[in-house]
Amino acid sequence: MNRIAIVDDSDINLTLLKALVAKLGDCEPVLFRESLKGLAWCTENLPDLVIVDYMMPEFDGLQFIARFRAASGCAEIPVLMITANDDKDVRYEALQIGATDFLTKPVDRLEFSARVRNMLALSNSRRHLADRAAWLAEEVKKATAAIHSREQELLFRMSRAAEFRDPETGAHIQRMAHYSHLIAGRLGLSAEDRTLILQAAPMHDVGKIGIPDYILLKPGKLTPEEFEVMKSHSRLGFELLNGSESVVLQAAASIAIAHHEKLDGSGYPYGLAGDAIPLFGRIVAVADVFDALTSERPYKKAWEFDSAIDFLRQGAGRHFDPACIEAFLACRDDVLVIRARFQDEEVPVL
Repeated sequence: MNRIAIVDDSDINLTLLKALVAKLGDCEPVLFRESLKGLAWCTENLPDLVIVDYMMPEFDGLQFIARFRAASGCAEIPVLMITANDDKDVRYEALQIGATDFLTKPVDRLEFSARVRNMLALSNSRRHLADRAAWLAEEVKKATAAIHSREQELLFRMSRAAEFRDPETGAHIQRMAHYSHLIAGRLGLSAEDRTLILQAAPMHDVGKIGIPDYILLKPGKLTPEEFEVMKSHSRLGFELLNGSESVVLQAAASIAIAHHEKLDGSGYPYGLAGDAIPLFGRIVAVADVFDALTSERPYKKAWEFDSAIDFLRQGAGRHFDPACIEAFLACRDDVLVIRARFQDEEVPVL
């Protein structure tokens, strides 16, 4: 059913136009004698067509069209102006402010029917195009979500590939990623950045794929030479992830290269200090160290929760960004929930 708003200060004209609209079929005329009331209804209800008289009190048809076109969602709705004035200047002005078509009084029934049908067809076509565009946008959104989901699965599997060569577990990458998400939230990062760090953080140690087993799996303390090789995993991870068009991989590359830097400049691989260390790297450093301390491994016992917290506090300003430490400590209850949610499998005894 097409809704046609008719705005005219004459009862006779309203009756005539209503009858003409009724003969079109599948149309509902909505009548207004006062232009202000008609304008208010039209801007709120967005009819399929507006028929407006030129000469009216309060404000005339030109003023009506100008205000109507300025309202939200009214730019494309057809407007038919009816006037007894055959002055071309009036019509030119009406066209400039947004009139779609004209009829001159007395209204010819056949001409009225043809013009109204044409404008309704135009209105319906635009609506169908808008609906089609909305449907296409939704389909693109679904397809993008599916691609993103597959990308996330691939990233997680790449992260797990590194973990399979490391005594750490898949639960570790889940915990530290969620800890990073908590810290980002307390720091006031946007929802997009919080999601981004949650997705990218699991890739922090992917460079360990390139570390020889005799170093990566060594149960005892590494020699200085071996430790230098171990430290290269940051650069390896960066080289593996860098240069991608994926925003997630770009963030993961930044984290890979920065999460072993320390606030005082004593970290690796570049000895960056303070704000020179990317924020995501500073966040992940806290999350990664905390989870490493509180997790049991074949070569070590897990630290008590409070002992690990004390270690973080003592490292604030030297190893860790104090703001990140403060943010992490403020999420204690959520940290405990995450620890309970992502638990390690039983560690084998060597």
